[in-house]
Amino acid sequence: MRVLSISILIPLLIGPVAPSAWAAKPGATPTVTPVVAVETRAQSLDERVEALGTLKANESVTITSKVTETISVVHFEDGQRVRAGDPLVEMTSAEEHALLEEAGVRLREAERQYNRVKSLVAQRAASESLLDERKRDLDTARALFAAIESRLADRFIKAPFDGVLGLRNVSPGALVTPGDLITTLDDDRLMKLDFSVSSVHLAALQPGLGIEATSAAFGTRVFKGVVRSIDSRVDPVTRSVRVRAILPNPDLSLKPGLLMQVVLMLDPRESLTIPEAAILHRGQEHFVLRVMEGASGLTTEQIRIRIGTRIPGWVEVREGLRPGDRVITEGQEKIRPGQPIRLIPGVSSVPGTRPAKAELGQLP
Repeated sequence: MRVLSISILIPLLIGPVAPSAWAAKPGATPTVTPVVAVETRAQSLDERVEALGTLKANESVTITSKVTETISVVHFEDGQRVRAGDPLVEMTSAEEHALLEEAGVRLREAERQYNRVKSLVAQRAASESLLDERKRDLDTARALFAAIESRLADRFIKAPFDGVLGLRNVSPGALVTPGDLITTLDDDRLMKLDFSVSSVHLAALQPGLGIEATSAAFGTRVFKGVVRSIDSRVDPVTRSVRVRAILPNPDLSLKPGLLMQVVLMLDPRESLTIPEAAILHRGQEHFVLRVMEGASGLTTEQIRIRIGTRIPGWVEVREGLRPGDRVITEGQEKIRPGQPIRLIPGVSSVPGTRPAKAELGQLP
């Protein structure tokens, strides 16, 4: 009796289901549903590859001595900016100056002897062989004078290019030998940024690509540069290739050796994009509802698309849509393809800006 009573109550609670409950009655006017649509737009896109890099000065050199000698004068201070040719260090060179003076005397004497014999040969008062001997003596004296000048120049160290000096590691009177560090010199007006990129991106790597670099030392400040060159070899261990970019350093804030987080922009292009909210997902496939204009008004059709790069709030469309197409971003759940629609104002989504609050309560 208990089972029978339950079976009798179930039809009473549920009630009969009419076949027409899930569909509009024949001849009835279709409901016009309000929706929000956005037009496709072309945007500048790129593939972003992240890496870590180390800064280097555009030109960098370690200042050392070529000879073993004591320092007589130091012409610079720590961190001083110098120009090419500015004196940095003088070493004891009294002996070389004396030898240079002696060589100068011999050179001038050799020149006089050569000129005297040359005039005698012109008057046929001396032989050609004697002129050749005086020419040999003159060439020897010139070579000796140049050699002593070179030895003297080795004891006078100058800046090879414009830049900033590092810390001074010597004092007057100190004995230095070849290889001893005197100071460093860096041309920091431009900085080189070396970083590694996976070889899977090798085909897209080329000089001129843009980069953005940041460092914990400068917070959120972004330094922009361009790729100058790509290494000719791929590392067989890491399967990566070294890339060198150039960063302008107008305020001279960047320093060699600084660790930088790098974002490399590959494959820069102009492409169509739509808001993420417009995409309907079905497994691995993606669809949108496109607005269509007909004789009876606005309707929709379902379009399969192929998507590409994603940026905050927007998605690249590589196939399926054309410039100027309008896709529905709000209200898709209330309509079917071919159903009449009415466009209403909605969220204005612009990349890089905070969208306005959606007034979905206006939708019935």
